[in-house]
Amino acid sequence: MIRAEFYEKQGLLTGFKFSGHSGYAEAGEDVACAAVSSAVQLTANILGEFGLQPKITVGDNVIECVCEDGGEIPPRLLNVLKQHFEAILEEFPNTIKIIISEV
Repeated sequence: MIRAEFYEKQGLLTGFKFSGHSGYAEAGEDVACAAVSSAVQLTANILGEFGLQPKITVGDNVIECVCEDGGEIPPRLLNVLKQHFEAILEEFPNTIKIIISEV
């Protein structure tokens, strides 16, 4: 199962940390993992393109992205990412565990 942890500060999303594998299919054939990976990469790239300089850490099967500042753009974009994951979860049950952590 993919662990999708969103960081929240004062009611606004400020970052995320994702790890794991959905288990929907074999690695390399898993459409749920592909959807999550693509959405995470796109979100990180958009944040960078807006000049928000997110702190991104990539490890073995884990990515973390934190935006310390940036006004309303990061929370709105991260909320859309969370909604996207909720839609993936509806299509592919038991593949993602969404967690909101207060930071």
